[in-house]
Amino acid sequence: MQEMQIKLFTIQEVREFVNLVILVDFEVDLIQGRYIIDAKSIMGIFSLDLLSPITVKAHTDSAASFFEKISKFKA
Repeated sequence: MQEMQIKLFTIQEVREFVNLVILVDFEVDLIQGRYIIDAKSIMGIFSLDLLSPITVKAHTDSAASFFEKISKFKA
């Protein structure tokens, strides 16, 4: 598993992030405090506090290209 901290500020950024996550063939979770959300769920993302950093956890050992694609959201 690999992790990265991100911040999503706008609805457009959330939509762009989800569109990138949908393309991968492994599970991706968003973790904030005690909440764990499926990163492919737009409604789940909007239940998080978007003003605070969110941890992205990819359930694979080969997520380098995925993290490169989402690096623009890095906190």
